[in-house]
Amino acid sequence: MESNSPRSQLLPQPLQPITTFTSAGTATKIPKKLALLPLVFLIFFEVSGGPYGAESTVGSAGPLWAILGFLVFPFIWSIPEALITAELTTVFPGNGSFVIWADQAFGPFWGSMMGSWKFLTGVLNLASFPVLFIDYLKLVIPIFSSGFPRYVAVIILTLMLSFLNYTGLAIVGYTAVTLGVVSLSPFVLLTLFSIPKINPSRWISLGEKAVQKDWTLYFNTLFWNLNFWDSASTLAGEVEDPQRTFPKALFAAGFVTCLSYLLPLLAATGAIPLKQEDWINGSFADFGEVIAGKWLKIWIEIGACLSVVGLYEAQLSSCVYQVLGMAEFGFLPVFWGMRSRWFNTPWVGILVSTIIALAGSCLDFTDIISSVNFLYCLGMLLEFATFLWLRKKLPNIKRPFRVPMGSPGLVIMCLIPCGFLVYVMAVATTTVYLVSAILTFLSIVWYFLINLCRSKMWVQFNDVGGQLQYED
Repeated sequence: MESNSPRSQLLPQPLQPITTFTSAGTATKIPKKLALLPLVFLIFFEVSGGPYGAESTVGSAGPLWAILGFLVFPFIWSIPEALITAELTTVFPGNGSFVIWADQAFGPFWGSMMGSWKFLTGVLNLASFPVLFIDYLKLVIPIFSSGFPRYVAVIILTLMLSFLNYTGLAIVGYTAVTLGVVSLSPFVLLTLFSIPKINPSRWISLGEKAVQKDWTLYFNTLFWNLNFWDSASTLAGEVEDPQRTFPKALFAAGFVTCLSYLLPLLAATGAIPLKQEDWINGSFADFGEVIAGKWLKIWIEIGACLSVVGLYEAQLSSCVYQVLGMAEFGFLPVFWGMRSRWFNTPWVGILVSTIIALAGSCLDFTDIISSVNFLYCLGMLLEFATFLWLRKKLPNIKRPFRVPMGSPGLVIMCLIPCGFLVYVMAVATTTVYLVSAILTFLSIVWYFLINLCRSKMWVQFNDVGGQLQYED
């Protein structure tokens, strides 16, 4: 730990154990109000939101590879990330999550870099959701296809969704439950109506012979649909009994997520003769019409719009409470963690995240997604290193949930997804490299600027309230 850090003195003293990790100055002031069920659906929307967008796996590699991808990829990527999140969140159950983890492992510089990479990943990802919603809406209202009406619609929708987040995390959580049930229900019907039409031999098809496989699209689609398991950890300070609730929520959300991909894929690929060019984003609605009728197509399209709302709310909550946690623990000035008097929500974080999301919505959608993936990879490489190093650095710290492996097994568990992260970064375009390099440089400048503000006492930092205390 760097000696000049205000957090360098915060490691526990061996002879003075504390019962659990807390934010000493704020833990008793902030009500923990998020229960298990809303947390499950917030994690679900952080990661997935349903099978919308999974169609490209079939179009790029054929039914068998698509099914295998959603069967195998969770074991080599999703489960390791979820296990790491469960362990570290139960050790450090405060807002800020991965920022605190990296700080405790490698010092404040890497804590700040983790915070910057993850926050930029979140807000850039946030920018894509109103754009997606309007893309669905323009099918019904063509005036939103382009030009000034489209920009106005994106701005108004973004502001409305951000205001919903402002009304409180409990409202957002139970809204996520409702949105999850409604957006997944048409796929339950799709699966049931397809059963009499299923030909199991279609599941083992490697694709049409005349269609060349697009492995880059295939892996990027899997990655896009099965990542962000750690995002909800920034809400740990708002969760009832996080040491017990988070592992349960991650397991339940993982189960729902995997089923939400596999069942519709098995239903549609088994019931409809393969034509790979038809398997593009949004094609589940067309398959619903073929299998059950026009009414199911409309229901799936409505579900897609509602899913986008859930994705936005879950992602914004993650960004907002990350900012709050960084303010609580001295990575940001105190005013960044200001809460609303009416709803007790971090309104500064909501405002900043919304402004950046609005700016990002003007970018090309493909560039947004590619840049999000690259920054996310940087943050996850640091997160895996953080997990392994904390096991070595703090071997005796109390871990309410512990990944049941020794060091060799943990290294192997982390190396496999790290190899995939490197692959995703290696196939990025020049534009993505340039954007990511600029944002990383600005993150480094931001770290030194914050340190300058702290040393000159230009703004107030919460150096006492953010003390880390945990049982050794």
